Amino acid sequence: MESHELLREVYRASCPKQIAAELKLSLSLIYKWAEPRQGRGSGAANPLDRLATLIRVTGDTRLAQWICEQAGGFFVRNPRAAQGAEQLVPATNAVVQEFADLLSVIATAAADDAITPREAAAIRARWEDLKSVTEGFVRCCEVGNFSPMRQPAAARAPD
Repeated sequence: MESHELLREVYRASCPKQIAAELKLSLSLIYKWAEPRQGRGSGAANPLDRLATLIRVTGDTRLAQWICEQAGGFFVRNPRAAQGAEQLVPATNAVVQEFADLLSVIATAAADDAITPREAAAIRARWEDLKSVTEGFVRCCEVGNFSPMRQPAAARAPD
């Protein structure tokens, strides 16, 4: 979905006049953000496009993380696309191992019945790793990117 299309949908469920007033911008600019940018005629660089450009130019995803936090969530980076099909069992094991690593960090931190800021940061880091690995697994599931675990029965040698 293009940014202007998303803004158009958002405007249907909210009040562009209120948005303009809150941002201290003209209503016409708010509506221009919801138009496609075609040459110099219509549309205007909207905040979503500008943020995407800022992230691309700086390479700093903390900007996305900050936006997600403002919305009450967290940014989870999509894993790099795997080349070729992956094996299902090793991919499943990777998710389980990441979860085990997270539990180990939590258990170590909680051993003294207190969590320090440094321990909280370590827990957060492992949690982010787990979410990323799990997202990669789910994406592979969605696109059928797992190699067959076994050959078809007819192709197997008799036992």
